[in-house]
Amino acid sequence: MFIHPQIDPIAISIGPLKVHWYGLMYFFGFLSFIYLGKKQIVTKPWFNLNEKMLDDTFFYGALGVILGGRLGYVLFYQPVYYITHPDEIFAFWHGGMSFHGGLIGVLIGIYWATRKYKANWLHTMDFIAPLVPLGLFFGRIGNFINQELWGRPTELFWGMIFPSIDDTLRHPSQLYEAFFEGIVLFLILWIFSSKERSTGQVSALFLILYGFFRFCIEFTRAPDSFLGYVFFDLTMGQLLSVPMILVGLWIFNRSKA
Repeated sequence: MFIHPQIDPIAISIGPLKVHWYGLMYFFGFLSFIYLGKKQIVTKPWFNLNEKMLDDTFFYGALGVILGGRLGYVLFYQPVYYITHPDEIFAFWHGGMSFHGGLIGVLIGIYWATRKYKANWLHTMDFIAPLVPLGLFFGRIGNFINQELWGRPTELFWGMIFPSIDDTLRHPSQLYEAFFEGIVLFLILWIFSSKERSTGQVSALFLILYGFFRFCIEFTRAPDSFLGYVFFDLTMGQLLSVPMILVGLWIFNRSKA
């Protein structure tokens, strides 16, 4: 049995300035994107991207993550609430981001970036896919520090008590997601993309594996209190992951034709 270390969510406080760990996790995720992107430009020349294109894809992708993540949360998780409280839709400081919404935002953002350079959108997404998982890793660590998105009750010896929630022994599901959706997914995609692949295969593998990991780990994660289970014992995160897997399988199969 473990007890959450109850880390102060504020990492740095200087007078009225407060820097939260969650914000720093986004910063670390963006730094990893740039660092790995520059490394790929050198080690994987078949992607045919340069640093200027990387900077633009980063800008549009980051914008897509933030706006798409927030709007996805509003539309997928609490549409009724935000219809009656439209002034809070862009109140990012209140929390509430959706990975699936952020993914849609990234897809749109990268589309605009590739139009500028007349590049192939799916080929560019293949370049970006291996750069994303470490950002997901940092994001889940931020969730863990904040004691949010906690797990369901468990009797397993590695269960953890989250004191800000209750005294129940729970799955540390944020750490499961950080490991599988972050570290494991990164290693698989990085190794898989170390050789030139048919256009779409790297992106497809990202969709398949992220969707699979997320769907499975959600069985250990408590559903959102305001939403609960949306289809039998399935959560909204699981339902949104199913199309990811199916689209990924379709793209992967099509890329081999």
